[in-house]
Amino acid sequence: MTVPLVDHLALTVDDVPAAASQFEPVLLALGYTRTDAGSIVFWTCPGESELIFYPAREPGTGPHRHGRVGWQHLAFSVGSRAEVDRLHEIAVRAGWTIVRDPKPYPRFTPRYYASFVEDANGIRIEFMHNPPRESTD
Repeated sequence: MTVPLVDHLALTVDDVPAAASQFEPVLLALGYTRTDAGSIVFWTCPGESELIFYPAREPGTGPHRHGRVGWQHLAFSVGSRAEVDRLHEIAVRAGWTIVRDPKPYPRFTPRYYASFVEDANGIRIEFMHNPPRESTD
């Protein structure tokens, strides 16, 4: 049995139900299952890190500002460029703000293709596909 290196990622949000409903279409498409547990919501997927949403201890202190110390973004590695495009569209339909439309990122690797979106809490995620370099043997 393989265990993920990162067991869980906990995110603080202003409104847990609203954040969960914005994340839900994306995480369901990625194979996660939602569990509501009092004031928190957590998402699990076999072989993947758990995601947990906690309510802010100080409501109204969001949204997170990209580029400040702390959260940068979470990248979901998917199996194809088409899957990047599909997940990007699911996120946009769920109300995520487009940061960068799907496109190649040759500055990372010649094969890198990704999109970036941000939710109402300023939480940024990336959908990316970076297939291994083909062997020259």
